[in-house]
Amino acid sequence: MAAVTAAAAPSQDRAKRIRRRKPPTFRTVLLCAAAYLVALIFVLPYLEMIVTALRPQAELRDRDYLPHHITFSNFTNIWSTGLGTNLAVSLEISIGATVLVLLVAIPAAYYTSRRKFRGRGVFLLLVLVTQMFQPTSLIVGIYQEFTNTVHLSSTFALILVNAGFNLAFAIWILNAYFGAIPKELEEAAMVDGTSRIGAMFRVIIPLALPGIVTALIFTFIAAWNEFITALTLTNTDSSEPLTVKMNTFIGQYSTDWQHLFAGSVIATIPVIILFAFIEGKVVSGLTAGSVK
Repeated sequence: MAAVTAAAAPSQDRAKRIRRRKPPTFRTVLLCAAAYLVALIFVLPYLEMIVTALRPQAELRDRDYLPHHITFSNFTNIWSTGLGTNLAVSLEISIGATVLVLLVAIPAAYYTSRRKFRGRGVFLLLVLVTQMFQPTSLIVGIYQEFTNTVHLSSTFALILVNAGFNLAFAIWILNAYFGAIPKELEEAAMVDGTSRIGAMFRVIIPLALPGIVTALIFTFIAAWNEFITALTLTNTDSSEPLTVKMNTFIGQYSTDWQHLFAGSVIATIPVIILFAFIEGKVVSGLTAGSVK
């Protein structure tokens, strides 16, 4: 009998808490409605992209939002255009640029956050100013440098260009994040016999992982979406990244909408997978790096 009474007590307490729960306020309802509305506005273009990719050719200009017949042939036929090769090139460029940026930005940001050298403020300001220059304004110089002087493959050239354009942002955000980590943690590790480099790898980098992941995702997306430089430096179908390949479906007199949207859906999948794995780290990196 005592056991039955003890088991029933938590249920009664839970029921009381449910009855005491207050209904949401008008402000909460309004904020939730606004959030759902903004989310719907951002999601609608992707839904339209998926719906158009599933439309057959005969229903392309129908006014109905949903197609009467769904076809997956647009997703299967598009691979015959060489999309797989272009997808591999985009992955190679994005991953290569991201790795190169992190290899340079982590030690640079660590040094600038820990060393108060002369000209440090000017250096960080110049790093930030480089973000003002867009690839479009520098495209002539970039083309001449890589075609007349360096003679690199287009893939490696695009890795260098994308790394160069995203390096400043990575250094700036990692500098702020490293600066928010107390120096005492690093000094305690050095007192225990660890070198400065060892303390950086064993203490600072694990604590700064959310900021590093934030720099990683922004660099990857920027390199993945880059178009102007890739269009200029590539001259063969097999060396084109996915963004340039998508442009070939748009002709002067007609547009292959089904394959264009099917390719766009495929192009979003790697980014979605990347976000699914590191979404929590990105959120904490965006918020924690600004708090001291």
